[in-house]
Amino acid sequence: MSHAKLNFSRIEFDQRLTKTRQEMQQREIDLLIVSDPSNMNWLTGYDGWSFYVHQCVVISTDRGLFWYGRGIDSKGAELTTDLDLNNILAYPDEYVMSPERHPMELLANILKEKGLNKKRIGLEKDNYYFSARAAESLYSSLPDAVFSDQTGLVNWQRAVKSETEITYMKR
Repeated sequence: MSHAKLNFSRIEFDQRLTKTRQEMQQREIDLLIVSDPSNMNWLTGYDGWSFYVHQCVVISTDRGLFWYGRGIDSKGAELTTDLDLNNILAYPDEYVMSPERHPMELLANILKEKGLNKKRIGLEKDNYYFSARAAESLYSSLPDAVFSDQTGLVNWQRAVKSETEITYMKR
């Protein structure tokens, strides 16, 4: 059970996820790996300051959603999202700045375990928080997936404000 105090209602977050999933379907994307901190926040409420390590929210069109990041940051995901603890997945520190292994390799293994390794996967490729090495790790670890650049997919959903967001902005 989450102890998070969300800045928006669960209904608001559900509407955001629905909008994003509809756009994913339009673009024929099964899975989206979101690495932009503002997009992760908009989708889940996640508010972490660990931009210097790999972290992401993974959203699928079949209602799947989970946060993935460094173990030490998982408590932040518990405190700022209402994700079930089973959907807060962490990697150990041995993956941080390692020349031998990359956090996206472990994410690829998680996707394989969940049967998501042969999907059409969108990436925020032109994003400050997603490195070339992250992409290379995913490509080599998930050879049966089809990848596409979906930079801006969530950003464009964020551009059209809900009534709640407009009310907050006016305040």
